[in-house]
Amino acid sequence: MKTIIVNGTVVDTEPRPHVVPDATVVIEDGVIVSVEPRPDDRAEDRPDDRPDDRAGDSAGGWAGAWEEGTEIIDAAGGIVLPGFVDTHRHVWQSVLRGIAADATLGAYLDLVLGTLTPAFRAEDVYAANLWGAIEALDAGVTTVYDWSHIQLTPGHTDAAVEALRESGVRAVFGYAHRGTGDADRAEDEVRRVRSALLPSDDGLVTPALAAWGPVYGSVEAARADWALARDLGLRVSLHATGAGPVERLHDAGLLGPDVLFVHCNGIPDESLKLVAGSGGTASVAPVVESQMGHGHPETGRLRSSGIATGLGVDTVTDAPGDMFSVMRAAFAAGRAGQAAPELTVSDVLAMATIEGAAAIGMDHRIGSLRPGKQADIVILDAAAPGLAPVHDPVAAIVTAAGTAAVDTVLVGGRVVKRGGRLVGVDMDRARDLAVRTARHVTTQARTTSAR
Repeated sequence: MKTIIVNGTVVDTEPRPHVVPDATVVIEDGVIVSVEPRPDDRAEDRPDDRPDDRAGDSAGGWAGAWEEGTEIIDAAGGIVLPGFVDTHRHVWQSVLRGIAADATLGAYLDLVLGTLTPAFRAEDVYAANLWGAIEALDAGVTTVYDWSHIQLTPGHTDAAVEALRESGVRAVFGYAHRGTGDADRAEDEVRRVRSALLPSDDGLVTPALAAWGPVYGSVEAARADWALARDLGLRVSLHATGAGPVERLHDAGLLGPDVLFVHCNGIPDESLKLVAGSGGTASVAPVVESQMGHGHPETGRLRSSGIATGLGVDTVTDAPGDMFSVMRAAFAAGRAGQAAPELTVSDVLAMATIEGAAAIGMDHRIGSLRPGKQADIVILDAAAPGLAPVHDPVAAIVTAAGTAAVDTVLVGGRVVKRGGRLVGVDMDRARDLAVRTARHVTTQARTTSAR
C-alpha cells in the first residue's frame, strides 16, 4: 500500500526542525520513503486514465487514487509534521478529568491513588485506556508512554493493553507493580506481559517497566526491578525529584541509557551530570509540575546538561491532554525570568517529537519524517481560526495551534483521523463507556470512604 501526501508545507524535525515548502511525502507499507519538493504535475502531463479529482477538501480531508493501490492525501493549505510523542502519561486517568484541578501532589496521591484507584474494575481500565488513547490520537499524539500503575489484577493489565491496541495509538506500556511495597512486586506478571507484547503482531504496543523504587519504593526493590528489566530487555522509567533518587541509583550501579527520569524538579547539578554521563533521559510535564507544586520545570537545566528531554501530559486530573498546551507551558517556563532566554520554539517542537522519541528509546523509528521511519504523521489545517495566517510554521505549531486544527493523523501509515474526525473507532461507544466508568468509580469511592 502506497500513500502520497501532496501540496503541504512540511515541517521535519531531524536534525533540527526545518520547513520544506510544497513538499511530497511518499509512504509505502507504513514507512516513509521520501520527503521532497513536489514534482511538476501539470495537467497536460497527466495520463488520460488518471482521474483529476483535485476538487476536494483543502487540508488533508480529501483522498483519491492516482493509480491502483495508491492513496493521495491533498494537504494543500496544511502543515505536515511528525506525530507528537508524549513521554509520560497515566492513560487510565482519562475518566478522572479535572477531578483534582486544585490539588497539590500530596492531595492528588491521596485522592487518586489512595481513594479512587481501588474502585477501578478491569472493565473500567479498558474504558479509561481506550478513551485516553482516543484523546491522544485526536490531538495528534501518535505515541504515548503509558505509565500504568493500575495493575490491581492480571485482568486489569490485560484490559489496559487491549484498549491501547484497539485504539490504534502507538504506545509504550510501562508496567508498574500494583503497589509500592516490596511484597507487591510481581515478576511473573512482568514476564507475562513482556511475552504477550514481544513480538507484537502490529508493533504498535511495546512493553517497559515503570518502577516505584527508589523513590516511592525501596532501593532493594529497585535493584530487583532493574535486574528484571535488563534481563528482559525492557527500558525503565521512574518519577524522580530533588536530591536522592539519582544518587541512590548511582550508588547501586543502576544508572544507564535505558533509564527515563520523569519530572527531575530540583535535582542537583551533580546528579544531572551523573544522568547525562550514563546516557539516561528525561521527561518533563510542565503543566502538572507547575500546578501541583513539583517545582519549576527543568527543561533548560536538563537539556543544557546534554540529557535528551521529552514532554509529557502526565495526568488529565488537572491538566489538558494535548501536546499543544504542554508545549506552550514548556516554552513559557523555559523563558520565564531569563534576561536572554535560550529556549526557542524550535527546541520545544523538537522535545515534542524527535527528542521525545529519543527519551523513550524510539528515535530510530519515530519522531521525524526521515525516510525509513514509521509514517506517524499529523496534518494541521493552517487556515484554522487562531492559526492563520502562518508566517513561521514552527512558531505557529508551538504558539498558536490547537486540537481543532488537527485535520489528519496517520499512525504507521494508517489514517486514524481524516477531515477532523477520527475513523475506525466507535466514538459513541467509547464515550459511553468512559462516562459510565467515571460514574461507577466516583460513586464506589464515595461509598467506600463513607463506611
